[in-house]
Amino acid sequence: MKQLFPVSHVMGFVFSLVLSLVALTVVFYDMSYAMGMTILLITAFAQASVQLLMFMHMGESKDKVTLYTNIAYALFVGVFTILGSLLLLVWDI
Repeated sequence: MKQLFPVSHVMGFVFSLVLSLVALTVVFYDMSYAMGMTILLITAFAQASVQLLMFMHMGESKDKVTLYTNIAYALFVGVFTILGSLLLLVWDI
């Protein structure tokens, strides 16, 4: 029965809740802009890592090169889309 209980998934869920609560404290406490953004960026990257490793099973595959290539490509497309939108809509270039 111990093998059937998903301990890593439960720990990932608890860690995700803790990270969400830490990010929520930025809203409730009067922090400076720099401190608030620093906390939010750190918790966002940690949350993304937990989601990829725990719930999307990134660490369980033998073909890691393909997985990391896909993540790098997705990040490239996301950054390209965001910067392209900013260039066109906000900066009017």
